[in-house]
Amino acid sequence: MGDINIVEGTFEVNGVSLHTKSWLPSGPPKAKLVAVHGFSDHIDRYYDLFPSLARRGIAVLGFDQRGWGKSVRRPSDRGRTGPTATVLADLAAFIREKALKSSSSDDDVPVFVLGHSMGGGEVLALASTPAFDDIVAKVRGWILEAPFLGFAPAVQPHRLTIVSGRLAARVVPNFTLVRPVPPEHLCRDPAVQASLASDPLLHYTGTLEGLSGMIDRAEALASGKLRLRPRVRSVFVAHGTADMVTSYERVKQWWEQQGKKVEDGKFKSYEGWAHQLHADPGKEEFYQDVGDWILERADGDDGRRPEAKL
Repeated sequence: MGDINIVEGTFEVNGVSLHTKSWLPSGPPKAKLVAVHGFSDHIDRYYDLFPSLARRGIAVLGFDQRGWGKSVRRPSDRGRTGPTATVLADLAAFIREKALKSSSSDDDVPVFVLGHSMGGGEVLALASTPAFDDIVAKVRGWILEAPFLGFAPAVQPHRLTIVSGRLAARVVPNFTLVRPVPPEHLCRDPAVQASLASDPLLHYTGTLEGLSGMIDRAEALASGKLRLRPRVRSVFVAHGTADMVTSYERVKQWWEQQGKKVEDGKFKSYEGWAHQLHADPGKEEFYQDVGDWILERADGDDGRRPEAKL
């Protein structure tokens, strides 16, 4: 497939309007992929990842999360994600409505979910929470691109800062903090670094409630307090070894303790790559890996499990 269709719109959830964007194949889709972006990020920053997948027959369904990207309607919306319950409810509602809702034309199209960085932690939290077992049972596979399970050493805040932030979040949950991430920590490509520095939609603003929730989810996942639900069928974890934002070691530990126990699981280290695999030099390799992994499971999904790989 060569041509694709790009559709933008809005998604209403609990009285909030979220910006959506989809990259659709010109013909019937072989698979659907829900894409979940990271902290101070938006769905338009993934370069050719989503178009390349759509050209291979994978429909990509994305949205700017509450507090980010074009879902910000006024300055006071910046970073106001709400607590974890709201974050996961938004994600679950989008998956149910946009990917899992039955229609006669795509009843048998398998659904996959990809999360990057903060979004990877959110995706993992959803797949580890009993309240969302109905979604977990219907999702064919989960893709985690540099998921946030802890800070990389270069950006690790002091423990006292985290503890005091949690306490303050109980009193002034919507108090905002600006926490810029150096572009060179995100990607090795100078052109991408310049784009990150000049993008007006990247505000690096978080509320105490939202930042505390993000850290709490990461710690619950890393410690094993949150564990993958039994009906998770397949997992692909992709992480750059030179990531200066999210902890590669934390993710590898999670993989050893939980991820590799999934019968159809794969962990791939991208040697020397930075945080944004979708934007780093050589990104086409990552695009190919994601597309191949999805299509291997979509094209022959007859109940057999592909061979697990490390």
